[in-house]
Amino acid sequence: MPDGNGNHGLGSAARDVAEHASTLTRLELELAALELKDRAVSFSVGIGLGVAAAAFALLAVCFALAAVAAAIATSLSVWLSLLIVAAALLVVAGVAGAIGIGKLKGGKRALPEKAIHEARLTSKAFKR
Repeated sequence: MPDGNGNHGLGSAARDVAEHASTLTRLELELAALELKDRAVSFSVGIGLGVAAAAFALLAVCFALAAVAAAIATSLSVWLSLLIVAAALLVVAGVAGAIGIGKLKGGKRALPEKAIHEARLTSKAFKR
């Protein structure tokens, strides 16, 4: 009920504070969920690139073995071409592996740091 000055009273103010606290908590939880989602995507990309690097390395080994066999059985140009392909696959595997490791290191900590920081600030503000 408004008093003579147009104020709504203590009960209304308490409801407003509770609504604001509820909204703030919901927004902080949304922020935490978004941070975790971003880190999960980064981790997934790192895993995918790591698997790709392993596949390219396996193909490189297969081509290297084929190059050895071709070197024994045929002329120099055939095995040399197979060896060049094997070296190219190893380069691709190295690049994919390096990018994958970088992505895995980037998503190493799965804590929503921004949301935790905001929650601490909010907690300090409420304690004042």
